[in-house]
Amino acid sequence: MSSVAFHTLGCKVNHYETEAIWQLFKSAGYERVEFESMADVYVINTCTVTNTGDKKSRQVIRRAVRKNPDAVIAVTGCYAQTSPAEIMAIPGVDIVVGTQDRVKMLDYIEQYKEERKPINAVGNIMKNRVYEELDVPAFTDRTRASLKIQEGCNNFCTFCIIPWARGLMRSRNPKEVIHQAQQLVEAGYKEIVLTGIHTGGYGEDMKDYNLAMLLRELEEQVEGLKRIRISSIEASQITDEVIEVLANSKKVVNHLHIPIQSGSDTVLKRMRRKYTMEFFADRLVKLKKALPNLAVTSDVIVGFPGETEEEFMDTYNFIKEHKFSELHVFPYSKRTGTPAARMDNQVDEEIKNERVHRLIELSNQLAKEYASQFEGEVLEVIPEEQLENGLFEGYTDNYLKVQFEATEEMVGQIVKVKITKAGYPYNEGQFVTVIKDHPIQQVVNG
Repeated sequence: MSSVAFHTLGCKVNHYETEAIWQLFKSAGYERVEFESMADVYVINTCTVTNTGDKKSRQVIRRAVRKNPDAVIAVTGCYAQTSPAEIMAIPGVDIVVGTQDRVKMLDYIEQYKEERKPINAVGNIMKNRVYEELDVPAFTDRTRASLKIQEGCNNFCTFCIIPWARGLMRSRNPKEVIHQAQQLVEAGYKEIVLTGIHTGGYGEDMKDYNLAMLLRELEEQVEGLKRIRISSIEASQITDEVIEVLANSKKVVNHLHIPIQSGSDTVLKRMRRKYTMEFFADRLVKLKKALPNLAVTSDVIVGFPGETEEEFMDTYNFIKEHKFSELHVFPYSKRTGTPAARMDNQVDEEIKNERVHRLIELSNQLAKEYASQFEGEVLEVIPEEQLENGLFEGYTDNYLKVQFEATEEMVGQIVKVKITKAGYPYNEGQFVTVIKDHPIQQVVNG
């Protein structure tokens, strides 16, 4: 029996796709082993979002080659798509597949075994207009399942390389999404995270279908699904129709991740982000009106080329005023090949770091404030794992991390937990009860 080992760098989408590629190997009779052990095939799923992503990807590839020089080394993912020649130049690499045609990976392995000639199977991603179906009926992680609903992005922000790694926006067929969601629920998952490269853009390339309709259909058609989470959505994609679906939904969670990147109109223009702060504020106000306890988390890039102290303060004050519940703060880093990397007025590293710290402090303060509203309340949590202190940790639907006493059987189930002490990065809770599933009624088509 042949063995395969995987290593995934980068985002949720990559982790999803690694699981999908594993399904192909599994069907072909392979056994999956840890990346640090001896394997016949190593698959490295690479990331290219930053220059560091490229570097880390190269290090991991070399590690696999050293581990077993006789193994077949296959490299896939974003870095493989943008720089196949760089990867082919690493001694020991046998197969390079980008972010498409991964379904053919096993064929390439067979071909390589016969011909013993390195294969570069990377094509032009910009010509691709079709979503590549990659099914994942279950995950190695047993609590939250990702469900990929779209691929690519049409935005071309000046700091970002991803459209060149993933191609343009293409949505997955809604019937496939519903079918796979049902499969995941049947595999025992209570929460599904809708994910993609530009997730909220789902349906933009379709006639008469959009994200709001997909959310409605998932809620109505998937038996036994308890929580639907959207991994990320742009302000421009939060239409009034989406807000209406969220307000009426029993399953879409009370948490949205809306990347802001900057709270300054002038910086947003240089980033080529397609909204103004006035528009962003309008969406937030409308959302909070429809969903008073909504958690809004966000991504911010600090120290974008030319960012002045005033522009930074615009970001700081906007975030403070609109009470985001948590931020992911990134110092701007040059990505070779993007317009922003060639811009003048790059911000000094020291200034950048100082601003990052100010924003992280604000984020910690806002996160504590948000959590404190729920002290003494009973919330629903899905325990994910047991920690070293013996407690279990999980998330509420509004993305509060809670630690509490539980048992192994509760992992992946929905349990009611009373928040005894609000805090950040986690809240302390007390287990109340397990929510029992109503048996799924079999519908017989007469």
